[in-house]
Amino acid sequence: MNRIVPSLIVFLILLACLPAFAQDSVRQTPPDSLQAIDPDSVVISKDGKVETIESYASRYDPRKAMLYSAVFPGLGQAYNRKYWKIPLVYGGFAGIGYAISWNQERYLFYRKGLFGLLNEPLNPVANPETGLTDLGNRVIGNEAFLPVGPNSLKADIVRNQVNKFRRDRDFAVIMCFIFYMMQMVDAHVDAHLKEFDLNPQLKVSIEPTMNQNAFTGRTTGFGLTLKF
Repeated sequence: MNRIVPSLIVFLILLACLPAFAQDSVRQTPPDSLQAIDPDSVVISKDGKVETIESYASRYDPRKAMLYSAVFPGLGQAYNRKYWKIPLVYGGFAGIGYAISWNQERYLFYRKGLFGLLNEPLNPVANPETGLTDLGNRVIGNEAFLPVGPNSLKADIVRNQVNKFRRDRDFAVIMCFIFYMMQMVDAHVDAHLKEFDLNPQLKVSIEPTMNQNAFTGRTTGFGLTLKF
């Protein structure tokens, strides 16, 4: 009895240490087939051998796609082979750029006109030949007005126009930055979605349908059918 108890204790200690020894042996001597497995690859077992299949998504790096779009807008879409998005990218930049340019021109026009009205003397005098002052303003009732086509604008209205076009210009600049970031995000997301392959058996068709209902009776029509 005295000999059995120490032997049993030693046996239990060795039994508890076996998993640790097994883990250490696996870490120290990994199989050659498991030493270099790409995390973007699919590992399968065939006939007792480990084989690595390159994933479709590994050919598209999301960070690289976003970097390309950051350096040159639209290049990330070309990297993802989404060529139809490139005209949308440049069309968006062209539209926003036109909005910035147009609001900037109107802002400068009214800004210059406002300075001209503020620099007029208290009792401005118009040139009899042109009907305008030396600063190019109209005089109506001893008060200067900014001529804009057939209209004559007071200083308060001109000041409101200056603020309006400056605000619209700044908003367009912000929208340009947001659009720039969006096309980067689009390239990044597209590269990520490359790993989801579309089922080649997926089919969408429109087929005639017929339904029988206790309340409405028999109804016929067309339905959208998905097969996969």
